Amino acid sequence: MATTAELFEEPFVADEYIERLVWRTPGGGSRGGSESFDPKRLLEEFVNHIQELQIMDERIQRKVEKLEQQCQKEAKEFAKKVQELQKSNQVAFQHFQELDEHISYVATKVCHLGDQLEGVNTPRQRAVEAQKLMKYFNEFLDGELKSDVFTNSEKIKEAADIIQKLHLIAQELPFDRFSDVKSKIASKYHDLECQLIQEFTSAQRKGEISRMREVAAVLLHFKGYSHCVDVYIKQCQEGAYMRNDIFEDAAILCQRVNKQVGDIFSNPETVLAKLIQNIFEIKLQSFVKDQLEECRKSDAEQYLKNLYDLYTRTTNLSSKLMEFNLGTDKQTFLSKLIKSIFISYLENYIEVETGYLKSRSAMILQRYYDSKNHQKRSIATGGIQDLKERIRQRTNLGPSIDTHGETFLSQEVVVNLLQETKQAFERCHRLSDPSDLPRNAFRIFTILVEFLCIEHIDYALDTGLAGIPSSDSRNANLYFLDVVHQANTIFHLFDKLFNDHLMPLISSSPKLSECLQKKKEIIEQMEMKLDTGIDRTLNCMIGQMKHILAAEQKKTDFKPEDENNVLIQYTNACVKVCAYVRKQVEKIKNSMDGKNVDTVLMEFGVRFHRLIYEHLQQYSYSCMGGMLAICDVAEYRKCAKDFKIPLVLQLFDTLHALCNLLVVAPDNLKQVCSGEQLANLDKNILHSFVQLRADYRSARLARHFS
Repeated sequence: MATTAELFEEPFVADEYIERLVWRTPGGGSRGGSESFDPKRLLEEFVNHIQELQIMDERIQRKVEKLEQQCQKEAKEFAKKVQELQKSNQVAFQHFQELDEHISYVATKVCHLGDQLEGVNTPRQRAVEAQKLMKYFNEFLDGELKSDVFTNSEKIKEAADIIQKLHLIAQELPFDRFSDVKSKIASKYHDLECQLIQEFTSAQRKGEISRMREVAAVLLHFKGYSHCVDVYIKQCQEGAYMRNDIFEDAAILCQRVNKQVGDIFSNPETVLAKLIQNIFEIKLQSFVKDQLEECRKSDAEQYLKNLYDLYTRTTNLSSKLMEFNLGTDKQTFLSKLIKSIFISYLENYIEVETGYLKSRSAMILQRYYDSKNHQKRSIATGGIQDLKERIRQRTNLGPSIDTHGETFLSQEVVVNLLQETKQAFERCHRLSDPSDLPRNAFRIFTILVEFLCIEHIDYALDTGLAGIPSSDSRNANLYFLDVVHQANTIFHLFDKLFNDHLMPLISSSPKLSECLQKKKEIIEQMEMKLDTGIDRTLNCMIGQMKHILAAEQKKTDFKPEDENNVLIQYTNACVKVCAYVRKQVEKIKNSMDGKNVDTVLMEFGVRFHRLIYEHLQQYSYSCMGGMLAICDVAEYRKCAKDFKIPLVLQLFDTLHALCNLLVVAPDNLKQVCSGEQLANLDKNILHSFVQLRADYRSARLARHFS
């Protein structure tokens, strides 16, 4: 069995157990071992080992049964113990409940006894206190104060408590019988009150916070408590305003007092609020009045600047004071204080603002026109004036107003007007009541429209229109594009001010639509005048080009007398026209912006093409003259490329193709006319160009083109 036990090593694996058993058995090894394999002996060993295992199993089973019986016995004993413990616990819990009820009963009795003792003691104490008060009252009746509490200055606190109670009692006594004693008590009351206030004042000067708190607590029940607060407020302001900035001084003072006042008074928020009220109603109001009254009638600009600055600094101070505890509704409290200071100035603020802005804007404009030695004239508009203008244009008269190239637009003037308006908007935002803000902002906007848009820009446009010469004028100074350029720049500045400074003030009010409508009307009015001026200017450009062509182009250019000695190049008229056109294209690009450049260049290009087309129709062309015309048109087309407008380039491409009809061999006319560029043209146009050939009347050419 010992051998068998050794075979049960942990961890137990059955296969390994059999292997170990086999190797331990003599004759149980392999056939190649030192001993020969003996299966019978191995079988016998297995049978014996099985019997040993069975015996071992029986022994173990008996041992397990014995342990189970022992475990069951111990479990029953343990359960019995637990039941006994539960019973003893229930008994203990019941005793605890009885003890708790007994304690509660005793406590109730003690409380009841305490109440009874207090009920007996309180009247006794009151009686003792009443007896003392009667004793002190008798001293006032006798007219001689003998008690130590009244004669000892160190017992001022006790004396104050007694005199305060006697004063209340004296109020109930009839005057005719106790007038003398009432006056004595009142006198002593007043003396002690003054003495306490002096004590408080002295302690404040010495910085004795604990003494100040003690005296303030005593004075709290006296009528003079408010006077104590006033003294504190007055003394804490002594030497507080040493800098040049009263607002900064006030903020620092309030911060210092806010840290201190809670250690002195039982109602610190009330004391701090009273200090702030004192600062606003006395110091700040006086300061604001001194700053504003001296310039209110004499200097509107300085008055408005001072008002804006003072109001801003006051509201900033109010924002700093919002962090302190001033009671329940400190926002309303501070707003009322600010209103009390500025109400007389804010009531008519917008009248002063608009009056100053009008006079200032008028002065800026007048100063500018004076610097130009220009006297503004009334330029009428409407039906009669338009009729006069059309007559002037058609009768080839010069400009109705000679401006000598002056646009009468100044960016400096505009910047000054916009700056003044911007400052007015800022003041309006700060100083206007929220309900009046959109209306006030609209009034300022209308002034800007009047002086900037009407009196300056619109006047310059009308003057520029009147200064445009007729289309047949020679060597005219076409400066209206300069007016357009400056007007565009100015209006961008105007639009930026509108969006950045006016829109936030009116965005949520009905005035928004009114302002947008007014702005739209102004834009449309100006655009109409700009369109008219640009149209007349383009007519003048075409007129100038007509004069160049008429003066420089000769009939012999396209029908030279000696065909063999002509060099193939463009004519002098073409050179001058192209130079003029390039100059005007550059001017248009510099004067316009955005899509307006392409729109104006397209119109100019179309009119330029029409002019050249009609000009070429006036001449008869020999073969060599036709080549010169092609060279001219090629140069015009090169000039048209500067426009960078596809339509204009296409028109000159077609015109160049038409000019080929002037030189092509008669037999090839039909082929050229059916080409890509000419196939879609009206036959009358093609025919009109073929008719310009000097050899058109020959029967051969007429036959080929028919």
